[in-house]
Amino acid sequence: MSRPRKPKGRAVSGWLILDKPLDFGSTEAVSKIKWLFKAQKAGHAGTLDPLASGMLPIALGDATKTVPYVMDGRKIYEFAVAWGEERATDDLEGAVTQSSDNRPSEEEIRALLPAYTGVINQVPPQFSAIKIDGNRAYDLAREGETVDIPAREVEVFRLSLLGCTPHLAHFEIECGKGTYVRSLARDFGRDLGCYGHIASLRRSFVAPFAEESMVPLADLVALEGIESDEERLAALDAFLIDTGEALSSLPHIAVTDEQAHRLKMGNPIIVRGRDAPLSEPEAYATARGKLIAIGEIGEGEFRPKRVFATG
Repeated sequence: MSRPRKPKGRAVSGWLILDKPLDFGSTEAVSKIKWLFKAQKAGHAGTLDPLASGMLPIALGDATKTVPYVMDGRKIYEFAVAWGEERATDDLEGAVTQSSDNRPSEEEIRALLPAYTGVINQVPPQFSAIKIDGNRAYDLAREGETVDIPAREVEVFRLSLLGCTPHLAHFEIECGKGTYVRSLARDFGRDLGCYGHIASLRRSFVAPFAEESMVPLADLVALEGIESDEERLAALDAFLIDTGEALSSLPHIAVTDEQAHRLKMGNPIIVRGRDAPLSEPEAYATARGKLIAIGEIGEGEFRPKRVFATG
């Protein structure tokens, strides 16, 4: 009977908040970070197109277990819409499919924004990762198919016009999970009778990570010049954010070392104290500031669902 293969790489865990450059895919970025950190596992929370820049949270090791909590977080984008053309991809990459000589006034643009604030119905772009009958929409679109993608509800918390010229308008949006900014550009253009597409897009915030946490890829690549593996990896690890930071929206309990051991074995612990939550479908436990487990609280117990080897 063969022994299970030992995972390649380091058992390093934490979040790297990458400032993704233009013309660099999200999957490519994750692969680069995984290689730089010599990590066993890596994943990202929220795809950015190659023509978009900005915040791409990348989880290493055990932090990949917390990706869904970051995926659900609010996001902030700054983007520019170019008027006069609708494109197949709803950004600069695609072929022009519709055009117009009309151009909207600033007053017309501002009057449109309330209709796109709050809970709205949005049809994702033809070139998107939405699955249609088991196939990615972008794969079908590349084969020349036009597919019927159903509208879905998304939430826009804030939408502001930052400035405009006759041919270009700059916006900032704070939105929830699943919002496609490219769809907004497309729909703005149709409503204004002039067509439109994304000319630039930058993500500056993914809850709970702040803009100040972003690390330019060039800063990480520059560390490749350090010959000592130990020194290079230590310099890279200094950029990591603790895994537990991804769970700041959940209730939290601090546990003792003995309780931490029980949780890591998959056993529940008794939750005591005046400030202890009575009932929570999800909460997280830490010991000495390090993440131990995600679980539920009920009937005076914390029951672990996911445990973590490291914080």
